[in-house]
Amino acid sequence: MTPGSTRHSLAVLIAAAVVTEGVLALAGGFAVAGSGAVVITAVALLTARYVTGFDSQDHGYRRPVRLLGSRSPRLGDWGRAVSQGLSDGDGYARTLRPGLQRLYSARLAERHGISLRTQPDRAAVVVGPELWPWIDPRRPAPEGAIPPQVLRAVVDRLDDL
Repeated sequence: MTPGSTRHSLAVLIAAAVVTEGVLALAGGFAVAGSGAVVITAVALLTARYVTGFDSQDHGYRRPVRLLGSRSPRLGDWGRAVSQGLSDGDGYARTLRPGLQRLYSARLAERHGISLRTQPDRAAVVVGPELWPWIDPRRPAPEGAIPPQVLRAVVDRLDDL
């Protein structure tokens, strides 16, 4: 809608409300006109709220989309997970990789509407081919420790998403 047509529509609606109030006052008196004014004001406020986009976030009217599992990502024990992931052995596969996968799941769901587990091909495109093998849920974790420069790149990419 153009600004001119919006003003015209608003003027027509205001004129209709005024005429309606006049008819209610003539037909039913002050009490009916007051009730009509309350109803017209409520409808106008709800319409203004809708037009300005207030309901665009749906405010819980629909069922929430579940893209994450039952556990939400948290920051507890990340120091231990990072030190185990950087050391030799399977510390990356046991502790750091699952945590990074949960964080990537949350970020991809929140910002891109993509599920890491059910839409891995779309997630791989967003994450990038050089870092995807480190968090790909379809493949086993790479052997050994994660190199520090790769961990930094994985975290930086998570931050950029």
